[in-house]
Order: sequence, then structure tokens, then C-alpha cells
Amino acid sequence: MIWQKVWQEVHSGLTPGLQPDGATWAAPMGDRQILLPLRRLPDGRRAVCSLILNQASFAVLDALADAVVEGLRPFAPEVIVAVPTLGLPLAEGVARRLGHGRMVALGTSAKFWYDEGLSVPLKSITTPGGGKRLYLDPHMLPLLRGRRVAVVDDVLSSGASMAATLALLALAGIAPVAIGAAMVQGDLWRERIALPVTSALATPILTL
Repeated sequence: MIWQKVWQEVHSGLTPGLQPDGATWAAPMGDRQILLPLRRLPDGRRAVCSLILNQASFAVLDALADAVVEGLRPFAPEVIVAVPTLGLPLAEGVARRLGHGRMVALGTSAKFWYDEGLSVPLKSITTPGGGKRLYLDPHMLPLLRGRRVAVVDDVLSSGASMAATLALLALAGIAPVAIGAAMVQGDLWRERIALPVTSALATPILTL
């Protein structure tokens, strides 16, 4: 039943942190909270608060997008770059709220017109084996060059996938001004990411 409750409501009366069921975490967002399930990592020694945006209610997704927009607004982004896969719904909401007519989505499947020179290996804390590549459609380059670019993703944890994203954009000569995320987990990502980061939620990486 836990999975029917998480990501579905923006709460106003939960005590932030570990909940009495021992399986969920109330992450504060200002004076409100979003309930997240705990997931044990493959190493068996750590757990993270999980946020799956394409399973969240629209109310939660809207609240997260609102918070990310307010954090990004001072950087005056002109284009939002979306990191697949779960960064896509958030990035769309952020771009719309900023008054943009579109966003630029990166991809993880190679189309025949892509340039392998505009791709990098991709892995993250939840997909440690890697094996994927991240691609930038070369047709999107005119939308990015000379513009103030912000990158939007769902979660920053190890920072590996965001570091890959920034490396890919650097190959194209693009230097983003800021990063927006629905959630940051712990502080390990700070070792890889030097750009300003704004997030709606911040949660720890738990030691079991």
C-alpha cells in the first residue's frame, strides 16, 4: 500500500524525516512535505529516498516545477535542456512556467542522423552498470548556441549523470548557467558539479 501513497500528495502536516512506518521519508519543501519511499541501494549498506516523477501526481509535479522555477529565475535561462528520462516531465513544466515555447531534450537512443561525436557514456547511482550513452541531436545546436542554458533533471545524487550531461554540452561548446533538480540526495554530487544548483527537495543518503 505504500506505493499508492508516495508522490501523490503535497502534505502540510507531516513531521519531516523518517516516518513511523520505517519505509517512507517526508521531504520538506518550504512549509510543506512530499512523502518518498526508501530504496536500498545494491551495495546493501545504503538507502535513498526515491522520487519517480512519471509516477507522481500532477499536483506533486506542479509543486516541484514551481519550486525549481523560482530557484532558476534569477539566472534568466533562455533555454531549458532536459536530461532523460525522468527529467523530461519536470523540464517541460519548468520551461512552460518560464514562458518558453519549447525545451531541448537529450536522448539515450541513437537516431541514424545523430553524430557519435555528440555523445558520452552515461551512468548513475541507480544504474551503476552504465552501458548507456547520452546524445545531443545536432539539429538542436542552433537553439543552444549563444543562449543562457539551464539543465533540468529529476535527481542529483552521485552527480555522475549530470557530469556526463555537462561534458556532452561542453563538446558542443555550451556552458550552462545553472542546474535545476527536483531533488538532491546527500552531498556526493558536489564533488563533480561546480555550477549553481537549485532544487525543490533535499534528502540524505542513509547508512543502514
